[in-house]
Amino acid sequence: MADRPAALFALGAHHLPDLYPPRSMHRLQQLVRIDQTLVAERFDTPATRAALASTEFLITGWGSPPITTAVLDAAPQLRAILHTAGSVKAHLAPACWERGLAITSAAAANAVPVAEYTLAAILFAGKDVFRLRDRYHATRHFTVAQVQAGVGNYGRTVGVIGASRIGRRVIELLRPFDLEVCLFDPYVDTAIAAGLGARLVDLDTLMRTCDIVTVHAPANSQTHQLVGADQLALMRDGATLINTARGELVDTDALINHLEAGRLYAVLDVTDPEPLPTVSTLWKLPNVFLTPHIAGSHGNELARMGDCIIDELERILSGRPFEHAIVASDLDRVA
Repeated sequence: MADRPAALFALGAHHLPDLYPPRSMHRLQQLVRIDQTLVAERFDTPATRAALASTEFLITGWGSPPITTAVLDAAPQLRAILHTAGSVKAHLAPACWERGLAITSAAAANAVPVAEYTLAAILFAGKDVFRLRDRYHATRHFTVAQVQAGVGNYGRTVGVIGASRIGRRVIELLRPFDLEVCLFDPYVDTAIAAGLGARLVDLDTLMRTCDIVTVHAPANSQTHQLVGADQLALMRDGATLINTARGELVDTDALINHLEAGRLYAVLDVTDPEPLPTVSTLWKLPNVFLTPHIAGSHGNELARMGDCIIDELERILSGRPFEHAIVASDLDRVA
């Protein structure tokens, strides 16, 4: 045990049992010396400062305290930071990259349930499930074998905004279905899009031609209200907008205008602001399907993120690079 490198947890302690259940914790402790009873929610306690002095691998997650220059100074043996969650922007100082640390996250693992949620929303939207559910509930009747006009996924066009990890996973999951997939992403060329299984188009073309539009771009200054009033106005009557990324990527007021007019449908797992004010019009609209930011990892899905980090730890301990290495220049380009 003594010859294994030292590691330290730095995250919200209440997340630890879900991220690293017994099977995963046992696997982790075969690789590193780590005390599961010592979880750094702060770095200024005697116990955590003492542990930092010998820590080679810092395993962070939701609730991690900021990794500042002072923390790095207290951890002279630190080799890598492994984040058991998605984005690292909120808690890693630029010095983490400047000092040459290897950095990875479980964003790829967290992308899986978001993409699964999105796939379900796309297929349900194509079948007009939300409207027909409400009509059935209101009337308590339907005519057997009556064909529902305009319903179905055969030949529909789906627009994916952002070739992020999640966006790419969504495109992958859509491959078995008889759908045409369009992609907008300014960092992707036609060949890359084709390799993913999508047709590259500009944003206006995507909004104008797709039956269902799903948002998977990162949140940054360039993407704030990327789907604005002009873009929403281009959408076909009866089209559906799905947002599982960040609420601020969509102009909420403009979206509400189209929803109130009955022109569009929306599946929103994220909103701006979040949570929604209790007086928001979105609560009352029948053509809106709201969920409380559940598309990402929850429940037993958290263990997938822990396993992803253990896989990454195995790679670096065997002398290989991280599969999901994060470089500073990628921080505003991935989601």
